[in-house]
Amino acid sequence: MSSPFSIADINSLIAENTVYPEQVWYTIAAFLFVVGCFQWGLFLHSKFARRGHHGSDEETAITNGVHHKFSLRRIPLAIINFYRVVAFRWTLEIGQSYTLNMAEVFVTVAYIALLLIYAFINSTSAEGQKLDIVYWSNRIGILASSQFPIVTALGTKNNIVSLVTGISYDRLNYIHRMMARTCFMLLWVHAAGEIVSTPSFGETLSEDWLRAGITAMVAFSILILVSLRPVRNEVYEVFFYVHFLGVLIFLVGGYYHTQGAHGSYWIWPSFVVWAFDRFVRAVRLVVFNHSYFGFKSGTGTMDAETELLSENVIRLRLRQPSHFHWSPGQTAYLIMPTVSTLPFEAHPFTIASFDSSLLSTVSAEDQSSDEVMGSSVPFWKELVFFINVQEGFTKKLKEVAAKKETVKVFVDGPYGPSPDLGSYDTSVLVAGGSGVSYTLPVLLNIIERVRKGKSSCTRVVFIWSIRGAESVQWIEEALIKAVQLAPPSLTVSIRIFITASSSSPTTQPNSSREDTSSVSSSAEKKDSPVHVIIRKHSLSLSFMSLRGVRMENGRPNIDALLKEEVGLTSGRMSVSVCGSQAIARSVRHALRFPVSGPSSILSGGPSVTLHVESFGYA
Repeated sequence: MSSPFSIADINSLIAENTVYPEQVWYTIAAFLFVVGCFQWGLFLHSKFARRGHHGSDEETAITNGVHHKFSLRRIPLAIINFYRVVAFRWTLEIGQSYTLNMAEVFVTVAYIALLLIYAFINSTSAEGQKLDIVYWSNRIGILASSQFPIVTALGTKNNIVSLVTGISYDRLNYIHRMMARTCFMLLWVHAAGEIVSTPSFGETLSEDWLRAGITAMVAFSILILVSLRPVRNEVYEVFFYVHFLGVLIFLVGGYYHTQGAHGSYWIWPSFVVWAFDRFVRAVRLVVFNHSYFGFKSGTGTMDAETELLSENVIRLRLRQPSHFHWSPGQTAYLIMPTVSTLPFEAHPFTIASFDSSLLSTVSAEDQSSDEVMGSSVPFWKELVFFINVQEGFTKKLKEVAAKKETVKVFVDGPYGPSPDLGSYDTSVLVAGGSGVSYTLPVLLNIIERVRKGKSSCTRVVFIWSIRGAESVQWIEEALIKAVQLAPPSLTVSIRIFITASSSSPTTQPNSSREDTSSVSSSAEKKDSPVHVIIRKHSLSLSFMSLRGVRMENGRPNIDALLKEEVGLTSGRMSVSVCGSQAIARSVRHALRFPVSGPSSILSGGPSVTLHVESFGYA
């Protein structure tokens, strides 16, 4: 029980409840500014970096794949790579699918410590009562309330934090959830403190401000429960609806609850932030789908074709809107009123196609390209999505795809980052299953940029792990075109791994063994990028004739594959991975010490950058 509260205590509490939340904001703003400088600095360095002549560089010379010439001049580069390994490749792994890198762990611990420090400092009352419960319980409530504008911003697609830091909204989503859960914890501490420090708490339940606070906390508690990853994965649409209603109830209740404590001015900006994001998204929706809104004729321009590729994967294809342009690796939100439960229910999917004019350019240069390319242009100048079938919305879409019906689609986007790989000598792309939606357009982009002289890449490795060989047909035509378009200066290596033992097909019903063979001898010459092994019966003759392709049974040995590529590279190397948490973990583990450590860098090894696009998040 607190000692009797005096006028001095009240004045002190009001002053501190005003100043301390502002100081917390200044601290967070300073941190975001530093992160922004670092991120934009890396972006500009990557944008304007030029490949050195590694073959004659005494510091990075290679003989038979072995780096040598130890040089102290590479210490800054070694420090940068040491930071990358420690911050982003050392991880805290909880269970089979929950992973936090050390940067996320540091931000989480620092944020919680920051709020707790400001909650408990200077909490001695005028009577000398240390850690006075009235002091810290009230202050915790105000501190938590002061965080809701930034928590709201981090949960939107268009926010100033992404603009300042250069970090896309999807990568900030972990921070959004972490801050929300921290505030949830603090608000329950605030509620417990109020109950303990107020003897007549039961008598005040009839007051509106208290009822508003209780209603807000009930809504917040339900929201936190359904946002937990196991629940969200199982019943995503329940989370979708509860999230919208829960946040609305919580913010309205919080606004009325804090009015008496002069804290409501921290709440109402959340509505402004949310409304701004919705306004921007609405404008984009109208612009990209204008034919649906009566601004221009063009019925059917956004009708999407659906196809059930397998029991668990749907392919959705639609014509590219005239004003819609995207970069490789970005996502779009799709709204299908005839499929979803709510008419404007938006679901994010990675765009598997490539926004490029490469084919038309090639046609102008070579009249015979029509024969090489074929009449259709899948994955170029159209929107293609590979959609995993789960419950709810995707299960309904599967029923539509099974009949190959068309659906009307509203497109909102694009969102998310697009890796700039132009300054890397080697790019390794690793995908698991439908994660190829991310790596395929990146591969096509690399090939186009090398053709145009905008990339210094000399080798690109495409690694895809799939359950059955039939899945290759999803992107077979795009891979054929990609390899045919690759200039002589770019080595393209495609490694496809078939993980399901039962997926190995037989040649004929009466055949006693598997029919495997190499392609034509021209693909086996020493000047070929890699040896080619393809199953005849699984794929077309065009794909079998590709140079640089290898198919193997079993799971890929990520550690060995990446170590091999590191041994072949002397300049800058990027590794991009999209798939399950398991495949992302394997890539992180493979690129830790000593493969990408200071000793490797100082001895002329490549500087390795890792980009992770992982399925699901906590």
